[in-house]
Amino acid sequence: MHRGVWLGAVVGMLLWGGEAEAVRRSTPKRQTTVSLAERAVWRAKAWVGLSSLRTVSTTVNDDCSGFTQLAYRKPGLSLMPAVTFPGENGVKAIYRKAVDLGTVRETPRAGDMVFFRDTHDRNKDGKLNDGLTHIGIVERVSEDGTVTFVHKAGGLVKRGRFNLSHPDERKDEQGRVLNDWLRRRDKRNRGYLAGELVAGFASVDDRWADTPAPKRASTKLASAKRR
Repeated sequence: MHRGVWLGAVVGMLLWGGEAEAVRRSTPKRQTTVSLAERAVWRAKAWVGLSSLRTVSTTVNDDCSGFTQLAYRKPGLSLMPAVTFPGENGVKAIYRKAVDLGTVRETPRAGDMVFFRDTHDRNKDGKLNDGLTHIGIVERVSEDGTVTFVHKAGGLVKRGRFNLSHPDERKDEQGRVLNDWLRRRDKRNRGYLAGELVAGFASVDDRWADTPAPKRASTKLASAKRR
């Protein structure tokens, strides 16, 4: 009886070892490096459902541009330009820096920033003349061209969808959502779908790293040059 128990234990150990080895071989090796785009998508997905960014950080505004800055946050890197212009909102400032760095794109890919225009009447004149007013992060691009993005809007971090091939269509023939509403109807304007308000995309990479300020010459060296 004892011999049977011992043999069973040995066989069990051998089988377990074989299964463990199979699992080890089938498990993909973890990447040693993660791109800024990949990390931003992971963070954005983890924050879906949050009503306030204050639970993550209090160092940025609790809005769409603050959400995007947090997702890409990395020591020595900033989405904001060194100087902002009077009346310039965070979305416009980030886009301006993207243009200066040459990272603006016409087609989306996962991890890109997506910019929208005229998502609300910022200047309160009832016209579609507010320029860039909203920003999000592209989570994925489906085969049919429908883009899923994560953004902070309406007091919540949530997902949205748009399709640039059918920007003014809410659903396709099968009833699948192509575009979510991004601007509500008001007394002066109809409602607008996300695809109708897309203004462009921009990738984030090491080009966004802060440029160190030039070092000032020492007093001794400066006085020597004046002689």
